[in-house]
Amino acid sequence: MTPVHFSFSGAFVLGLVGLAFHRAHLLSALLCLEGMMLSLFMGFSLWTLQTGVANFSAAPMLLLAFSACEASAGLALLVATARTHGTDRLQSLNLLQC
Repeated sequence: MTPVHFSFSGAFVLGLVGLAFHRAHLLSALLCLEGMMLSLFMGFSLWTLQTGVANFSAAPMLLLAFSACEASAGLALLVATARTHGTDRLQSLNLLQC
């Protein structure tokens, strides 16, 4: 494994560990998800450049578009949660109530 691949996989694992262990606020969970998506984008772009296959050249841009949609939906949920509950702490949310 080259150092570049190790750094991208390490960034993904670091985002995954942050998502698993530091879920106090919704914003920190969204930032960990965004870091995971960006490391996937960078790794996928690097893989596409190294293989030189033209068929996969649009795939990293599609992944980046999906991550932008995920980020906008997450921020909309964050704003809605902050307005209704007054905070973004995940412990204060009761998922059984409407």
